[in-house]
Amino acid sequence: MKELMIDATVENIEKVTDFVNEQLEAFDCPMKTQTQIDIAIDELFGNIAHYAYNPDVGPATVRVEVTDDPIAVIITFIDHGIPYDPLKKEDPNTTLSAEERNIGGLGIYLVKKSMDDISYEYKNGQNILKIKKKI
Repeated sequence: MKELMIDATVENIEKVTDFVNEQLEAFDCPMKTQTQIDIAIDELFGNIAHYAYNPDVGPATVRVEVTDDPIAVIITFIDHGIPYDPLKKEDPNTTLSAEERNIGGLGIYLVKKSMDDISYEYKNGQNILKIKKKI
């Protein structure tokens, strides 16, 4: 398991993405899978940066684990910000046009659809969000 502790800022999304991609390169991760993971990082870490400590900046931890049988990556995002479970947000009605849909929720919806598993818990004053993607 590799771990990165970093300030939860939008400017650090690229550093988090690079950190995760370094781990994926060791496992010959297909480009499509890597792109899906990169989009998930952008959405999830971006949400932490925008909302967890608003208007302040706080720390975030990103853990990357690779499992065997099947080979999969598990990425865990941890922050000490405002408790928030993005999985409770109702999925947007994608049959409506963009103008008819409510604002918000599309990013987490895309993450839920592109990852093999996603979970959230609030424990010991921490938001803990895990995504899993088979490689």
